[in-house]
Amino acid sequence: MAALPYKQSKQSKKGQVEEMFDNISPRYDLLNHLLSLNIDKIWRRKTINKLRPYQPKTILDIATGTGDFAIAALKLSDVNITGIDISEGMLNVGREKIKVKKLDKQIRFKRADSEDLPFNEGEFDAAIVGFGVRNFENLKKGLSEIQRVLKPGGVFFVLEFSKPVSFPFKQIYMFYFTRILPLIGRMVSKDSNAYTYLPESVNEFPDGDRFLAILADVGFVQNECYRQTFGIASIYKAHKPNN
Repeated sequence: MAALPYKQSKQSKKGQVEEMFDNISPRYDLLNHLLSLNIDKIWRRKTINKLRPYQPKTILDIATGTGDFAIAALKLSDVNITGIDISEGMLNVGREKIKVKKLDKQIRFKRADSEDLPFNEGEFDAAIVGFGVRNFENLKKGLSEIQRVLKPGGVFFVLEFSKPVSFPFKQIYMFYFTRILPLIGRMVSKDSNAYTYLPESVNEFPDGDRFLAILADVGFVQNECYRQTFGIASIYKAHKPNN
């Protein structure tokens, strides 16, 4: 059975994910940084550093949430970033954030579905997605859409949770991820399901070589995986073919 935030709901996974993120959006940033001990900021920075040599001018940030990845991408020079998400609650937090930081001329947010992107073919130099692909209802459809809106030769970076494999870190991490994290998440977010769904969705996600194979299946080339922090997360790089 697929991992779902609200198992008794009759909504699609997409609808449930939207509802979940709307529910937790006011406390999402606090929880994200607290539960990852701020390591998520380091992972984002590393991903953007890998993107830097490509010198993109237009970037699409899919599943942007509250915009942390989009803001991190402004470390690149002379870029315009479009962030999309299905959760209006998350986007509203992001809009307020970039307004306060006076970044609203470089970043624009739009409510949109990653599996039906409202952009022309070949519109972006690069695409990024941080901790979002595991929430896609149809993974291959979402990845195909991302490839469609990239320019030929465009680069795609994914930052996503993965599963450690080495003893004893795997055991320590799984205890934290399945016991401690959901407990803290429930207390702070007031949503009893969201942080139970998180470890379930990570466990279900086809990480590592399996995700590289899916990228290849939908037509991406030169696909690579860089494991981070004992395998807690992985950075994936893929390219749209030139022809």
